[in-house]
Amino acid sequence: MIIGVGIDVAEIDRFDAALRRTPELAHRLFNETELNLSNGERRGIASLAARFAAKEAVAKALGAPGGLRWTDAEVYVEETGQPRLRVQGTVAARAAELGVRSWHVSLSHDAGVASAVVIAEG
Repeated sequence: MIIGVGIDVAEIDRFDAALRRTPELAHRLFNETELNLSNGERRGIASLAARFAAKEAVAKALGAPGGLRWTDAEVYVEETGQPRLRVQGTVAARAAELGVRSWHVSLSHDAGVASAVVIAEG
């Protein structure tokens, strides 16, 4: 059963400008795994913008409650290339309240826009 669906878009250049203007913002939004590739290189801005859109979509799928921590929703990619979501803390607590048992995530970026769709399933 679908409990919630969220979708969000982020303009990549605008997101990049926000990170440049406020360097500590990246660490408020993302954990180290999200910021860096497995080889230690920094993840590209389009990919980060898509992950940010996914976090916004998670909040929407959960009914947009206040108090969710950005880093409590982690977007990662399996070896197959499929994006996944790992939740903890505030996000996991809200998901448990609603009966969420699994997540479906889709990320995209093209033409200067990053987007994400998240489905919370019970």
